[in-house]
Amino acid sequence: MSHKQTRWAIGILGTLGVATMIVLHWMVFFWVPTESTMGIVQRIFYIHPAAWWVAFLGFGIVGLCSAVYLWLGDERLDRAAVAGAEAGMVFTTIGLITGPLWGQVAWGTWWEWEPRLTLALILWFIYLGYFLVRRTTANPEQGKRFAAVVGVIGVLDIPLIHVSVTWLRSLHPEAVILNPESPMNLERSMGLTFGVGFLAFTLIFACLFLASYTVAGYEYELKLRDANPGGTQRAEA
Repeated sequence: MSHKQTRWAIGILGTLGVATMIVLHWMVFFWVPTESTMGIVQRIFYIHPAAWWVAFLGFGIVGLCSAVYLWLGDERLDRAAVAGAEAGMVFTTIGLITGPLWGQVAWGTWWEWEPRLTLALILWFIYLGYFLVRRTTANPEQGKRFAAVVGVIGVLDIPLIHVSVTWLRSLHPEAVILNPESPMNLERSMGLTFGVGFLAFTLIFACLFLASYTVAGYEYELKLRDANPGGTQRAEA
């Protein structure tokens, strides 16, 4: 993909993502009915799971690309892992903020050290460590490899987060979306709003991921030019 095509893709994804997010918030605040049991706080439902979905997607990309990077040493895989980690951190932060807002009403407390919340917070710190390792290791190439190991280990926390509510005593409700024993029974407008939320967050994730990956590619090109002032070598997209 050429630089021009990449810029167009970022612009289109960003525009669609923002537009869909505006539609989502209109649906959340003005269209979808208020849930009868939890009341208005339940509207966080249309944002909170979607944020975690794209966070897990980002960290899944980190784990996969990091594992293959350790094997092949391809710089493009390292850039993709970093882009996934940056986006993953953004959406994990959104998930960790919206969760307590919901929990304050549902549990009467902003935070509880129960399994799912604790594992989710650990995930955030693991990938904070991912960036710290990259920036504090004296040898940049060695730092990339150390960070890749952290990226692979960190992704193992994701399935633990998912099963924690069934394997351990937890205040967090069991999954209703990916639980075959408890099929989701949402009123049509609620289901549609939920789907729009997932689409909006996925589009914004794709935009952020591609933008971060592209910027990292430009930075790599500049390093190559600084190292070889007379050369014409370019980073592969």
